[in-house]
Amino acid sequence: MTQETVTRAQLSEAVYQEVGLSRNESADLVETVLNEISDALARGEMVKISSFGSFSVRQKGQRIGRNPKTGEEVPIMPRRVLVFRASHVLKSRINQTLAELDPPHIEVAS
Repeated sequence: MTQETVTRAQLSEAVYQEVGLSRNESADLVETVLNEISDALARGEMVKISSFGSFSVRQKGQRIGRNPKTGEEVPIMPRRVLVFRASHVLKSRINQTLAELDPPHIEVAS
């Protein structure tokens, strides 16, 4: 499995190829969508994208952690974390793609 990253530029190029907007308009569209998602999450709203998944912000309380080097207990302050839950459609697509790339090996006893 490769460890490639999809960039904003690649998303913009995909919009340009699929929709037919100019490259600048495609880049602006991608930026607008990402900004809308970011702004909604910053306000504490959930973002659901059909057949893709949902993003939400969760509050984590303060807790005691441990420094792995020294074993010393340190407080971990309360914070908000971003959570992504993939839709069943996305999970199925990922698993289907993995199965096509690496079909299960069946050993036959002789």
